[in-house]
Amino acid sequence: MDWHEFPPLTALRAFHAYANKGSVEKAGQALSVSHAAISQQIRTLESHLNIPLLDRTSRPMRMTDAGEALSKSLTMGFGEIARCIETLTDQGSERPIQISVTPSFASSWLMPRLPSWREKHPDISLMIDPSPRIHKLEPGGIDIAIRYGNGDWPGLEAEPLIASPIVVVAAPSLVGNRTFETPEDLRHLHWLQELGTSETTTWLAQSGITEGPSAGLTNLPGHLMLEAARQGQGIAIAAKLFVEQDLKAGRLRVLFEHDLGKSYHIVTRPGPLRPAVKSLCHWLRRQVKSDPLGFKS
Repeated sequence: MDWHEFPPLTALRAFHAYANKGSVEKAGQALSVSHAAISQQIRTLESHLNIPLLDRTSRPMRMTDAGEALSKSLTMGFGEIARCIETLTDQGSERPIQISVTPSFASSWLMPRLPSWREKHPDISLMIDPSPRIHKLEPGGIDIAIRYGNGDWPGLEAEPLIASPIVVVAAPSLVGNRTFETPEDLRHLHWLQELGTSETTTWLAQSGITEGPSAGLTNLPGHLMLEAARQGQGIAIAAKLFVEQDLKAGRLRVLFEHDLGKSYHIVTRPGPLRPAVKSLCHWLRRQVKSDPLGFKS
């Protein structure tokens, strides 16, 4: 690396703060400098690179394609540095592990297992964010995300945890023993959807039902969506993993099933994990091996 050609680190840090916070004012607050100082550092960086990083003709100001590319690299670079320092100095050892999961995963899979975690690791605290919103995984923030997909999340490490097909389910009290040949046969019924997702509307559209269910759609947090389905309030779409016990008990019926070849993954930032986070990842793997459903008989 030719340090004589390398941009000033102060300028890079200022631009990273701007990209992260979305404005020069907030970037200045984050670095305890004036917004004018942030603007000057960004101009210094643009002059050094001889490339415009911001489009100042738009309102609000936005990053150019070059700025977006540099921002992604800085996020990974500064993030890796912060993580390495945290690991080497054991900083944050007392900080709770922050986990981002969907409400359905939290209530149906993770919560029944937490007594086992507390028994084995009483000294490690957890902070669980049950939300369908996808959070950025940044130093000092979310440590682990449990995400459903094919594992392709650029800039992140993804390890398959547990696979599950997607099922369309309903309570016998709503649909009885009727056989449904096509999704169109369900269009006249009320549907349920996990709040913050588009799983139901997407599935309906892919099935050719572009106008949505004629009896309407209710959006609920994941655990409430499943409870509403059990009560016969509507049709729901969920990972089969979450309704196995309901299917065995006869509380729900599978009307359609699709194996998309996707899994729930343990998603983390690249690089070394702090010891507590490594312990949680190891514990999650053991839970899947011992009892994938996560329910105690």
